Amino acid sequence: MKLDNPFKQQYAAYKWRLHRNVSLYLVLLMCLLGAMGWAEQQGLSRNLIGPIFLFSTVMIYAVIGIMGRTTNADEYYVAGRRIPAFYNGMATAADWMSAASFISLAGALYLQGFSGAGGQAGGLAYVMGWTGGFCLVALLIAPHLRAMNLYTLPDFFSQRYGGRWPRLIAAWAAILCSFTYVVAQIYGIGLIASRLTGVQFEIGILLGLGGVLLCSFLGGMRAITWTQVAQYIILLIAFLIPVSWLAYKQLGSPWAPIAYGTQLPKIADLEQKLISDPSEIAVRNEFLRRADLLKARLENVEAALINERKMLEKQLTDLKLQNAEFSVIAQARRDLLALPKNAAVAKDVWQKAMLENYERAKPLGGMPLHGQAFQGNPDGTEQEREAFNQSRINFVALIFCLMAGTAGLPHLLTRFYTVPDQAEARLSVAWSLFFIAILYLSAPAFAVLVKFEVMNNLVGSPFTELPHWLAQWSRVDSSLVEVTDVNLDGVLQFGELKLSADMIMLASPELAGLPYVISGLVAAGGFAAALSTADGLLLTISNAFVHDMRLGTKNGVQTDEGRVILSKFALLAVAMSAAFVASWKPAEILALVSASFSLAASAFFPGMVMGIFWKNASRKGVVLGMLAGLGLTVSYMLFNAHAVKLALQIPLNTGLFLGIQPISAGILGVPVGFFAIWAGSLLWPDPQVLPESPLATPENHYPGL
Repeated sequence: MKLDNPFKQQYAAYKWRLHRNVSLYLVLLMCLLGAMGWAEQQGLSRNLIGPIFLFSTVMIYAVIGIMGRTTNADEYYVAGRRIPAFYNGMATAADWMSAASFISLAGALYLQGFSGAGGQAGGLAYVMGWTGGFCLVALLIAPHLRAMNLYTLPDFFSQRYGGRWPRLIAAWAAILCSFTYVVAQIYGIGLIASRLTGVQFEIGILLGLGGVLLCSFLGGMRAITWTQVAQYIILLIAFLIPVSWLAYKQLGSPWAPIAYGTQLPKIADLEQKLISDPSEIAVRNEFLRRADLLKARLENVEAALINERKMLEKQLTDLKLQNAEFSVIAQARRDLLALPKNAAVAKDVWQKAMLENYERAKPLGGMPLHGQAFQGNPDGTEQEREAFNQSRINFVALIFCLMAGTAGLPHLLTRFYTVPDQAEARLSVAWSLFFIAILYLSAPAFAVLVKFEVMNNLVGSPFTELPHWLAQWSRVDSSLVEVTDVNLDGVLQFGELKLSADMIMLASPELAGLPYVISGLVAAGGFAAALSTADGLLLTISNAFVHDMRLGTKNGVQTDEGRVILSKFALLAVAMSAAFVASWKPAEILALVSASFSLAASAFFPGMVMGIFWKNASRKGVVLGMLAGLGLTVSYMLFNAHAVKLALQIPLNTGLFLGIQPISAGILGVPVGFFAIWAGSLLWPDPQVLPESPLATPENHYPGL
């Protein structure tokens, strides 16, 4: 689209108004933060700070959503195609900085180090894969998609290949990968909302869901874009304050990405001391004893369950006869009630507990050495060499899936339909990389600084002097924090502390000793990260149902305005379904997000690349390629899922091809998809390249000819 002079003048005035409004918003945000800090100093209760932050930020997003309300199709689907590259880059970064990036990435680096743990690739794979994916988007995808003036990603398959099936398969694939992704975001929303307000996790999900719907329901992409700009500013400030403060506290400089390398040798020394510490060895031996006890129970589950119930009942009776303290009797009663109801449940529970105890019986609680490049040892035993090779394979596999998945995520690619032209699309990707790099360069530094704080200051503290935030996070969800005096010495050992990747970032201000108002800000930042991505994902799913699958067309919904209204109600239904699934807590945020990238990579990446750069790619070929690639990826994930293997009584370490973990299954699906499209196009070529496709001429395949 070539911009004429009058339009350029109008566009320049439009951008000036945007700069003014965003500057005003930034000033108001700083005033809110300052007012909350002053109120805390004046004695404002911590129980009020969290809800105030939650309410204030959601109201900001709600106001933007109401001001951006529209029923115009162009505004609802692609924000009128007039978003400047700078702000589209900021909105894309917010769309990208999901709960996985903001909440879990630093936590993954803390727990897995650079090398990874338990067969999983290290946290650096996420940084490299997600960043590299944007390079693929800039070089291969974004400018070509913008040239086609589409609304959704399935529109590309409809226009390029024609027919009904490419569009329908693309729509169902968009629903599958986006729904998996949005469940992770809503889980993060519930986690943060419950921590901010003190309500139950399920109620927190519903509170956060209200914020999502206020942003996306009324204005679609128009409202979502400006909401995401506001959310990016909040999450950027929320991320940089604690990491800069920790860097200043430990190193005397707030420039964490530059200075944190100083702490890596200190962490290596602390790790060696902890490995050889007698108290830590005592903790590991206790976990090993517990694991062996559970292993013995699993040899005859029914008999062990009966004996365990009899023992607990006798213990409860004895305590009552001895007139023991009420708290001791209550704990014995809770232990009895927590006993599995039958042998099948007991087997599942005890097997999981056994594996967890064996893991925590390893040095450093099963965590790898932070600075180690890969797991295992290339010069060690056969088992160590195998672990080294599998670690390298999984590292590369995860990077590949995240890169290809980034280039195929429907909600992300739709953002590049919102800019005025192809040049702005390329510039928008560059701005996106800049805004993302600010956080991605800080995340590895943040993980190192938190680990040093835990090892150097928290470990060795008496249990009576532990900070209150440990107990508070444990009340939100016992799986987030576990602190137990395993060796009964009254002092916290590193092996006695178990932190989830999903809470390390959120708890960092309290760990660093910052005012509680910063904890509220960080939680609001995580809330903004989850909301921003959830908005785009829910819009993508509802558009797939209504726009791409033509839902409602047979019932008389023919106008653009009618389809927009129907999309809004589809969005509401999808949001409620995702909240229901998220309440089950199916997996950690990072695992769910990684799986969605593999699904997107196998479903979309081969078809888009072949459709853009190979004019002979045919309709039947792409249908075969999408079904083959996505089918293989889903099958590999399901067959190797932890729950499925336990249900089928299959050993957990079997069935993996070259040791590749299920979240990286896309590395198998993508090559199969490319091959199937190539073979299918040769076997069933189209009669001619579709004349209505904007990619039908050599000039569009190779810009510049």
